[in-house]
This record gives sequence, C-alpha cells and structure tokens, in this order.
Amino acid sequence: MGRKVKITITESKCRSGFHKKGDEFIIDEDKTICPPMCVELWHYAYPYIWALLNGAEDDRPDGSRGKETNVICPDEGRVHLHIEVIEE
Repeated sequence: MGRKVKITITESKCRSGFHKKGDEFIIDEDKTICPPMCVELWHYAYPYIWALLNGAEDDRPDGSRGKETNVICPDEGRVHLHIEVIEE
C-alpha cells in the first residue's frame, strides 16, 4: 500500500464559493493529479503535498515533528487546508 495524504478544507471564505469547509480530497503517491480545487490553491499546496508523500515531516508548535501541515490560500488566506499523511 502506498502513501496517501488527505486534504481537508478547515475554513473557507472563497471568493468564488468553490471551496466549502469540510471538503476532503485524497491524494495517492501514484496519482498526484489535481483534485477539484482551484489551480492557484493547488499550485500553492502541491509542494507541501509532494513533500509529505515523500516522507517529510513538519515542525509542530510543541517542538515535535508530524506528518501533517496546514496551508492557507494565497488569496488573502481565504481558504485554509489541513494536509496529513493517512496511509503508508
């Protein structure tokens, strides 16, 4: 079984109304195609997704390391994503 990450929209004030709080997307290391999200948000989040799919860990506020991260939309932070490894 390969590594997968789950993207969850944790906050959304999307100008286009495209992204809704609670939306989830699963990204497989074998198929890293863009899920149904705006291309600007995907381009901003993809480096973090790629890093997690390839074993990276993020620093947590408590000093520990985790296989998850948070990303905000480049459009004034209108959409917040939580990205986490769910399978390895």
